[in-house]
Amino acid sequence: MNREDFIKAKRIVFKFGTNILRGDDGYVSLPRIFSFIEDLSHLVKQGKEVIVVTSGAVGLGKKRLGLESTEGVALKQACAAIGQGKLMSIYESGFDTYGLVSSQILLTEDDFSLRKRYLSLRTTLNKLLELGVVPIINQNDTVSTIEVDPQFEHMQVCFSDNDKLSALVASELDADLLVILSDIEGLYDENPKINPDAKIIRKVEEVTDEILALGSDASSGGRGGMRTKLEAARMVTRFGGKVLIANGKIPYVIKKIFDGEELGTMFLPQQETMSDKKRWIGYATNIIGKIVVNEGAKKALLAQKSLLPIGVLKVINDFKKGDVISILDEENSEIARGIVNYDSRSCQKLAGMHSDNIMEILGFKNYDAVITRDNITLL
Repeated sequence: MNREDFIKAKRIVFKFGTNILRGDDGYVSLPRIFSFIEDLSHLVKQGKEVIVVTSGAVGLGKKRLGLESTEGVALKQACAAIGQGKLMSIYESGFDTYGLVSSQILLTEDDFSLRKRYLSLRTTLNKLLELGVVPIINQNDTVSTIEVDPQFEHMQVCFSDNDKLSALVASELDADLLVILSDIEGLYDENPKINPDAKIIRKVEEVTDEILALGSDASSGGRGGMRTKLEAARMVTRFGGKVLIANGKIPYVIKKIFDGEELGTMFLPQQETMSDKKRWIGYATNIIGKIVVNEGAKKALLAQKSLLPIGVLKVINDFKKGDVISILDEENSEIARGIVNYDSRSCQKLAGMHSDNIMEILGFKNYDAVITRDNITLL
């Protein structure tokens, strides 16, 4: 796939990181943000659908209060509450200059993890795009309780940064392209901050474990990092979308990308396609419950078969029937996720047993399988 084919996209999600929304002095860089808005406005007027996932609220609130750091969840949430209105006013006034309407959407993990809210969100976003509106999406740091509530201590959340959030939005909306603008040129074969001779990788056919290993942690001021961007790219390309990671500090970078200039790293879509329900199971839900399976069950799962009680070795944490849980192999590596047919207590009683004995053991029988194959997403 060449660059010209890659940038042919109707529905595009743009993710702006904290470090490209501010200047060297730490304050918001209005010229850069308005240059983004100008380029995005031109894309909309060309008939493209544009969705923005933006960071910056916490940083704006921090600067407004004159703070040096935002240590502690409560302080971060307070800064987000102060900064979010300012951030949205910048986008709103910018798009209004070009005769476009923007909308604010603040999301928490539950907006994806709870199926009804997930579907409602998709309906709303599609209607906004149909109306020619530019949705401006951010994580709702002010009200998210995942980080502070002890009951969520063992939870794997569906997103904890805007890289993952942008991937979830792209997945939910069947976006053709996700553009992640960061403060780095793209993916390198080595860390360019350590090795000045590191070479940029212009095209990635598939986000393998070897590619993921090239990722690094977050830079100062952000919560993501190349690792989370690569995980986002793996998710989006798996459902057939394309991803571009590029340097957002290049002047008029969006215009240059869609003029066909060779900027950043392209991640090509995979042949494998996944239904919306399977995407939701695999990536959009918060996970607390886990089941450890034996080697035979692992092979059956990889062969697209159901998980039977006889393959269950161990049940971890409490969960209810209908929850999405994680399926681990004997090395505690996550191999799949699925909607469970029995609660955790019942699964503990059924572990290692034959399906024919379910009625005898529990006094009732929902299914032969702990998780049926139609409700399993392999990771």
